[in-house]
Amino acid sequence: MPKKIIVPFKLKSEVFSRDKFRCQKCGHFGKSEELEVHHIKMRINEGKDNINNLITLCYICHFFAPDEEKDFENYLDEKVDGTILDTFRKSKKSTAKRTKKGMNQKARDGNPITRAPWGYKIENKKLVQTEHSYQVQEVFQDFLNQEISLTKLAKKYGFSVNGLKKILTNQSYLGKVKFDKQTHQGSHQALISSTLFNHVQNKLEKLNIKTIS
Repeated sequence: MPKKIIVPFKLKSEVFSRDKFRCQKCGHFGKSEELEVHHIKMRINEGKDNINNLITLCYICHFFAPDEEKDFENYLDEKVDGTILDTFRKSKKSTAKRTKKGMNQKARDGNPITRAPWGYKIENKKLVQTEHSYQVQEVFQDFLNQEISLTKLAKKYGFSVNGLKKILTNQSYLGKVKFDKQTHQGSHQALISSTLFNHVQNKLEKLNIKTIS
């Protein structure tokens, strides 16, 4: 069974377009979110991220695809009628819809959907403060008030640059819960003010223009 491997978005789009958004085993025509890009020769066997080594499969055919190149060639030759698998596709969509509905309800109730951000932990399905909570405001203030690069600030607190960016843009610190592009009032205590948060977003926007790709 293949492991989930991240393929660059542009390359993935090129593979889907070349294969006309069809699974090359069962023929299922689908949207991008229903399809997977499979490495014919796996990375672990020195397979490359290039279009000639990649092929479009639906998520079901991808799940059962073997890792070995020769085995995969035989697997691909054994074509399957994609309509036979539609029952499984509908089942997954139904399950995903119910799951998303439940997560939306959790967010509306002000409860966390993902793991706790730095400065919080989850207890009894709620976000509560940790020993690092006081440092959250420190990080925001340091970024706003000091002429210090993101790299140096991240190193000061033991984060990666991307990790620091996620902290500086996380609305959880305002006492909010965000899910599916909707923001709800959380049941947890805010760690910073909206004024501080907004000033930091303004500075981030300027840095994005100048230095952040």
